[in-house]
Amino acid sequence: MELYEMSLEELKQLRKDVEKAIDSFEARQLAEARVKLESHAAEMGVRLEDVLANMSKGKSKPQGAPKFRDPKDPTKTWTGRGRRPEWFNQAIDSGMLEEELKI
Repeated sequence: MELYEMSLEELKQLRKDVEKAIDSFEARQLAEARVKLESHAAEMGVRLEDVLANMSKGKSKPQGAPKFRDPKDPTKTWTGRGRRPEWFNQAIDSGMLEEELKI
């Protein structure tokens, strides 16, 4: 392909075609991977959808044991991980110590 021999219109069309190919590259790769994975799963006598469904079961992180309890409502607890619950912040702001909230 001789770029310097192409007209302006041909160059613009080529640029559009290249941009379209780039934009669809990932989708094409994923489609190709899916075909290969479905084929391999079929060789093993299973469906890819069943494999994927089975993989997603039980993947949630286990909840940690509660370490803190709301003094006003004992049903509210916090593991000490992640964002502090509002009741915890309010208790600290009211003058309680973190140690006092421990279970």
